[in-house]
Amino acid sequence: MSTPQTQLIGNHPSIVALRALITRVAPSKAGTVLIYGETGTGKGLVARMIHEGSQRAHKAFVDINCAAIPAELLESELFGHERGAFTGAVLKKEGLIEAGNGGSVFLDEVRELDPVMQAKILTLLDTKRFRRVGAVKPIDVDVRFIAATNKILLQEVNAGNFRDDLYYRLQVISINIPPLRERGEDILLLTDNFLHKYHQMYGGLRKKVDAEAERIFLTYRWPGNVRELENLTERICLLEDGDRLLASHLPARILREVQKVPALAPTAAEPTAWPADMDYHRATGNFQKQLIEQVVQASDHNLTLAADQLKLSRHALRHQMLKLGLLKAE
Repeated sequence: MSTPQTQLIGNHPSIVALRALITRVAPSKAGTVLIYGETGTGKGLVARMIHEGSQRAHKAFVDINCAAIPAELLESELFGHERGAFTGAVLKKEGLIEAGNGGSVFLDEVRELDPVMQAKILTLLDTKRFRRVGAVKPIDVDVRFIAATNKILLQEVNAGNFRDDLYYRLQVISINIPPLRERGEDILLLTDNFLHKYHQMYGGLRKKVDAEAERIFLTYRWPGNVRELENLTERICLLEDGDRLLASHLPARILREVQKVPALAPTAAEPTAWPADMDYHRATGNFQKQLIEQVVQASDHNLTLAADQLKLSRHALRHQMLKLGLLKAE
């Protein structure tokens, strides 16, 4: 069985901390875990890691996308139904919650539950029992619930879109997954991993990332996060020849977005910011240091404004400046 340490790839401090948190949470007796993260950051992966690291690993992991099942069918899918409970119910059916007894149930996009289902899930969490549609007697169930959302649930509570009592019931332990754009050189580590994966799958020449493509990968904001990066890498492995992943292999939309980032896009006369044979880690550090110094100076040393220009949080900018020796630790 794979472990949390081997599934979640990355060396960024946020990912190291995330792996440590999963390792601690997985074997605990916490009945509910709430995972926050943008689309494509790996919420489903983290949920599986929690299950696989728990005492429930030998039982089922049931993955339910709350946004993918029509509201009128969701209750029957989750709780099952008795024969004759409604038109078309010719046989008794076990629901997904019951199928996960003894294991873990992953409620992805939990915010998409309608108010009625939110109430039913809250009752299930509180009592550990439910009724099939059309049934009289309740069924006891032993399940760990792992929920996930790409929205800030407290804002949804304040807007009246999500029950506050269900929110507090789910938020026993919360886990935040950082977006790819805040993970620094993990982008290149993941890219290399995906290139290896699809080389093994599809054959052809094993690709390495060209220096200019590396620069673009580190500059682009990856709105689709790790999923977008993997899908792009797979497409390149399938369609592009040669042993290099080049900037010319990237979609025009990515190149356009990179051109919008201040001070990052090279001119036609200067294809790269450093020699191609320079040590990558040293070159990247020098490049980042020079960029941050320029933007901070242009922002009159206002870190909030500079962070906004660099498309970073102020905390992330301070962390990078400390790492590069541009700030002294307080």
